[in-house]
Amino acid sequence: MTDYVTVSADAPQGRDGAIKLWGREAFEGMHKAGRLAAETLDMLVPHMVPGVTTAEINRLVHDFIVERGGVPATLGYRGYAHSTCVSINHVVCHGIPSDKALKSGDIVNVDVTPIVDGWHGDTSRMYLIGDVPLKARKLVEVTYECLMLGIEQAKPGNHMGDVANAIQRHAEKHRYGVVRDFCGHGLGLLFHDAPEVVHAGRPGTGPELKPGMIFTIEPMINIGRPDVKLLDDGWTAVTRDRSLSAQFEHSIGITEEGCEIFTLSPAGHTQPPYL
Repeated sequence: MTDYVTVSADAPQGRDGAIKLWGREAFEGMHKAGRLAAETLDMLVPHMVPGVTTAEINRLVHDFIVERGGVPATLGYRGYAHSTCVSINHVVCHGIPSDKALKSGDIVNVDVTPIVDGWHGDTSRMYLIGDVPLKARKLVEVTYECLMLGIEQAKPGNHMGDVANAIQRHAEKHRYGVVRDFCGHGLGLLFHDAPEVVHAGRPGTGPELKPGMIFTIEPMINIGRPDVKLLDDGWTAVTRDRSLSAQFEHSIGITEEGCEIFTLSPAGHTQPPYL
């Protein structure tokens, strides 16, 4: 049985498995954090070109967030030493910044989570580097569509399974694999919280969506099979069959009428190419 608890911003925060239901103050805080997250990814657009290193991307993200009064949530999180994750081609998620340079034809996910006044704005976006093959562009396009179809199902009275099924059906219609090993999560004053937000499932199953819930939807879609493996660094997840993978992520809150997206791009950069 799913437990729900109504919470306020000034109450002690803990992970007890219950799904938190927030008020308008929390939504306002999440909009501020989400806007900085989206502005950070907007800032990267002109820098995402062949030759830029993932370490340089990390530096740009770190400086942009800190200069605007935010704190990168990933920096120091469970020993992680960077302010962003940069995942290239067959890397599913949690790619570690390094001296590796991007090259023409790469598809790249950048994941950022600035903390603003305690609130976490979590989002990720794909970038196309140089001349990207059509099959890779198609994967990126369908992955974005999966995210938005999932968000369409995020409304009161629906269930997490409705969100998951919308994503799964669209991905599998294109014969893509939906990653099961990683999922979205509750969000707010904690970086990761209940509920888990899976991206493959049956309609009508899972926790019911109620006004005040705040969570991420972040489907990871593979051209090949959905299976992944973790590299020896303990962070980087890659497709087991070395096929390409793509991901988009938004932070959202459930309202009485539907949902609010906290991490929309102020510049209108919803999906690449960002013109």
